[in-house]
Amino acid sequence: MKNIYGETIAELEEYFLSRKEKKFKATQVFEWLYKKRVKDFSLMTNLGKENIAHLQEDFSLNPLKLLTKKKDVDVSKYLFELEDKNYIEAVLMNHDYGNSICISTQVGCNMGCHFCESGRLKKVRNLDASEMVRQVLAVEEEENIRISHIVLMGIGEPFDNFEEVLSFINIVNAPKGMEIGSRHITVSTSGIVPKILAFADYDKQVNLAISLHAPNNEIRSQIMEINKAYPIEQLISAVRYYYEKTNRRVTFEYILLKGVNDSRENALELSQLLKGLNCYVNLIPYNETTHIEYQKSDKETVLAFYDELKKNHTAVTIRREFGSKVNAACGQLRSNYKEE
Repeated sequence: MKNIYGETIAELEEYFLSRKEKKFKATQVFEWLYKKRVKDFSLMTNLGKENIAHLQEDFSLNPLKLLTKKKDVDVSKYLFELEDKNYIEAVLMNHDYGNSICISTQVGCNMGCHFCESGRLKKVRNLDASEMVRQVLAVEEEENIRISHIVLMGIGEPFDNFEEVLSFINIVNAPKGMEIGSRHITVSTSGIVPKILAFADYDKQVNLAISLHAPNNEIRSQIMEINKAYPIEQLISAVRYYYEKTNRRVTFEYILLKGVNDSRENALELSQLLKGLNCYVNLIPYNETTHIEYQKSDKETVLAFYDELKKNHTAVTIRREFGSKVNAACGQLRSNYKEE
């Protein structure tokens, strides 16, 4: 049985039309689900008994099962169990501009980034749109808050689950639903070039972030397997196409790894690589894990890297460090739980 939280407005309209009903019933269902947060079809009183009976036959309303939560200053991490007993994670970050959630898009990941805990446990399967939506709903309910920003940057590669990710965006962005604005949604990719090109043709003003993490092919291929399939030249070309199509500034995520990609020379090379692009670099402190040998760069090195980019007119920020006390590295809580 399909979970109704994975249905877009358009799909629910088709559902009601197939039953010779008016398509506005879909909007009514969305309002019950996402405005009134009703969890029982029988409480959707304006749909009629026959429609309610059909919904009960055709769809489930099962929430995700929250297994554990870890909390630190302005950050909470959640481990969920899916119906098939697999585990995924979500992270809530409290910013001055609102509540931001980082969600998972797959169970495990096949991208093979050597510094990433998610990829240590390989991909089991894609999440469906409902499993992504239910991460947001579960955190909102647990914390009694409303999420204002969504980042698809948890376990998994979003563009390796392209269609379900687009369905998820359509659901959370929909009028009469959660109504989370397109510009408050960010999709992060390690660099699947064909999907970046396809995403450029998507009709919503969703933000794109590229997990770059190196200024050249030599370093990037050492730490990110995907670079062997789509080297930096192809990646930057795709980003240029994306900008030409959307006029949206792109974020380049750059995790600083001690002695690997954090020298002043690396910073200079990075600024030259990105010259002429409407973008900015988000420098990210590395969350060390017990299973991976990489270490975070020290504060002086991070500041020197930042200064070199600024000196070369590259827009740059240093992301505030979140979650080192709550196993906040992608996949860390899940892998620890599985091993326990």
